[in-house]
Amino acid sequence: MSKDKTEEPAPKGGMKKKLMIGIAALALLGGSAGAGAYFLAPMSDHEKVADNNNPKLVERSSEPTAPAEGGDDKDVPLKTGTVTVPNDRFKIDPKKYEITYYPLEQSFTANLADGSGFVQIGISLATYYDGSIINNIRRQTVPIRSAVLMILSEQDPVVLSTAEGKLALQTQLTKSINTVLRDKEGFGGIESVYFSNLVIQ
Repeated sequence: MSKDKTEEPAPKGGMKKKLMIGIAALALLGGSAGAGAYFLAPMSDHEKVADNNNPKLVERSSEPTAPAEGGDDKDVPLKTGTVTVPNDRFKIDPKKYEITYYPLEQSFTANLADGSGFVQIGISLATYYDGSIINNIRRQTVPIRSAVLMILSEQDPVVLSTAEGKLALQTQLTKSINTVLRDKEGFGGIESVYFSNLVIQ
């Protein structure tokens, strides 16, 4: 006697169910990873919430203000800013904002790198921000002077005698003074450094 064995087909619903659960799990993990990356990713400058305690940009007025003459920093008007920015590396349109020139009272004298001469400069700092930047500079005069003197003592007289060398020195001084202000005050804000006098001997 032979027994007919009829094979029962495996239920199809079980396999589909497992497949659907797997796809749902992958979708959930992918969504979680994407959301985590979105919330943990660094924000761009424009997305960051601005600190209201930061200095503010001064909008340009129709009446021009005269730059301070000489080295008397007490004559520099402390302007009031109205435009909040996320940080001091914010890209500024110079046509929209008022600039303030702040002359440092004393000139700087340092021996040059090769020891064969010295350089003497007077500088003014330019900022598009309000009077709090001027107050920060006044508070941090000592470390600013120290940073400027260190940079001057590293200069090669041959390079410094060229226009390119002077422009490079301006850039170095701007970066260095902003670094001091960021370290001490939490905000740089210096757009550029300008020479009021420069002597190389």
